[in-house]
Amino acid sequence: MRHSTPLPFDVNDKPVIWTVSVSRLSDLFRDITLEYDSLATIEPINLGFDEAAKHIRERLATERCDAVIAAGSNAAYLKGRLSVPVVIAKFSGLDVMQALARARRVSDRIGIVTYQERLAELAEFSSTFGFDVAQRTYVTEEDARAQINDLKAAGIKAIVGAGLITDLAEEAGLTGVFVYSAASIRHAFDDALEMARLTQLESNRGRARGAVVTDTLRARHGINDLRGESAAMEAVRQSVVLYAKSPATVLIQGETGCGKELVAQAIHREAPRTLGQNRPFVAVNCGAIAESLLESELFGHEEGAFTGARRGGHAGLFEAANRGTLFLDEIGEMPLTLQTRLLRVLEEREVVRVGGTRPIPVSVRIISATHCDLEQRVREGRFRADLFYRLAVLRLNLPPLRAHVEDVLPLAEWSLKNALASLGARPHPNLHAEMTACAPLLQRYDWPGNVRELRNLTERLALFLAAEPLQALTPAFVLSVAPELAARPAAPAPAVTPVAGAERVTDVLARFGGRRDAAADYLGISRTTLWRKLKAES
Repeated sequence: MRHSTPLPFDVNDKPVIWTVSVSRLSDLFRDITLEYDSLATIEPINLGFDEAAKHIRERLATERCDAVIAAGSNAAYLKGRLSVPVVIAKFSGLDVMQALARARRVSDRIGIVTYQERLAELAEFSSTFGFDVAQRTYVTEEDARAQINDLKAAGIKAIVGAGLITDLAEEAGLTGVFVYSAASIRHAFDDALEMARLTQLESNRGRARGAVVTDTLRARHGINDLRGESAAMEAVRQSVVLYAKSPATVLIQGETGCGKELVAQAIHREAPRTLGQNRPFVAVNCGAIAESLLESELFGHEEGAFTGARRGGHAGLFEAANRGTLFLDEIGEMPLTLQTRLLRVLEEREVVRVGGTRPIPVSVRIISATHCDLEQRVREGRFRADLFYRLAVLRLNLPPLRAHVEDVLPLAEWSLKNALASLGARPHPNLHAEMTACAPLLQRYDWPGNVRELRNLTERLALFLAAEPLQALTPAFVLSVAPELAARPAAPAPAVTPVAGAERVTDVLARFGGRRDAAADYLGISRTTLWRKLKAES
């Protein structure tokens, strides 16, 4: 077996691997885990899809995990939603042949259902050996169930597939034949160990470089700080994980207080180490600095470049963010003259300091944010069209708080607990019940300042509650502290923009030359959903 050769791990620092499955694959994972017990700390997670993704993200905030092993549609779902490497357990051609042989002992009428792609070799095998096998593919559980029902109606008696497929087949009264073998699962464990080894080596190199990056240049927030269980917030988190994998520029759009910098930091933190996870994160508000100062702040200046220029010159923010991320907040407020210089830096990947002539190479990922309509500003001539398209390779629209009111109550409770803790006060034992009683009041308000306003309100409430520990958190008390809650009833929320922004699916498909798999990956949706959206746009 491949894992018989000792791997170069410190015995006191074994890699941590989590296996994820909700089907009969769990039993196979458990059996193989015993063989690898001396090589890694392995823990099973008996959850799937969204539940597994949320569980793992929450634990990653405080725990270490070097790799996750999953299979089939569950693995594909997790791979686009987690920052930790996901190793996909795959069955081999021999596994398929052995499973078909077992199925044939049951019946000559056999079907095989696989995730997304058909097995091309199976058609050649069937024609060569006169072994007729009905092939089907699926994307979602609903697709799988429909395919199995079709096969049953066609007289198929035995179905080969992964855990989900065999479970559904038996639910339909058919014989399910599990396709995975122990050898294939061992292969996945070996891949996970190798992935963990590479991760550990890169982490050690990162620690050696870590002294170069000061705390002031670090991103403090990650994906676990993007709180909320609504579909809108889950879409945001999916986008963060997807966009973090690419070095392309990102444009974040959203109202004031939606957490644009929080999202930018999360994209930086979720990036693979080679894209800057342990590298500098530098933020600048383009609307808060005078034009004369913004130029030297961004690009730096040479000694004597202008009156008051720092002796010896000064490195700009592009240089400070080299090999990391530069976050340009309120990019819509950048003057046109500086837009031209910024575009040149993005195209040439080098910066020239104010008053200087020597180009300085920089490798920086740009994430920009704005609360205004940049496309409207382009039409008005206030923002360069070529810069807009250069900055908006990837787009992410953040929903206002009024568009996901179901998150208001849990966000308020979480913020209030944190605010009380910062004041050294403990929350009431029945805080959750008291907050629930205030839910109608909080959810009717339209929150023009969004999450930032909600956080400010909870800090105000915490101050009063800390001063009067016996004060109950009633709607009347909340209104006395925050009378504005009665002044602005919530307006109808705008539609939430899908994961990849406002682009039409047909435009995205055209960009990728008609390749539906690439377009679906870019949009963060399944190929079935892509097909439905294309049909809706036609």
